[in-house]
Amino acid sequence: MSFFAAVFAQTQQGWVGTEAVLAEVEGIDDVADLMREAAVESYGDPVLLLIEEDDDWFAVLRLDGESEPQAFVSTIREDGMSSLFHQLVGEIPDGDAGGDPALLEDLGVAGERLSELGDRALPGDALLTVAELAGFGEEFDRLRD
Repeated sequence: MSFFAAVFAQTQQGWVGTEAVLAEVEGIDDVADLMREAAVESYGDPVLLLIEEDDDWFAVLRLDGESEPQAFVSTIREDGMSSLFHQLVGEIPDGDAGGDPALLEDLGVAGERLSELGDRALPGDALLTVAELAGFGEEFDRLRD
């Protein structure tokens, strides 16, 4: 299975993105540390981690300051889940999208829109839409290519 993961930090100059290396991530604490490192390196806040695995699922995680990460996970499209999903998200949601769909409302992504994307859109298309609505579509495209 292949996946895409990138961290985006909002700075005074705009959004800065970098690919996220998840090979040594063993749980949500490691994810939070990865996101905090990105925030320190870019002097950015909030920090978003966007993850997509094949066309099976996507997740958006948000970190503000020293708080715990908030997450939204799309509907799971395949029966076989990778270990990456379990490491990052934990338990598999029952069929529907899960988490906090309102976590990006202050960035221009309405909770209803994120829920709709989580239920109906292909993961790559959904993350591109999220990036465009939040204002870092070009940075997202740069990392995807």
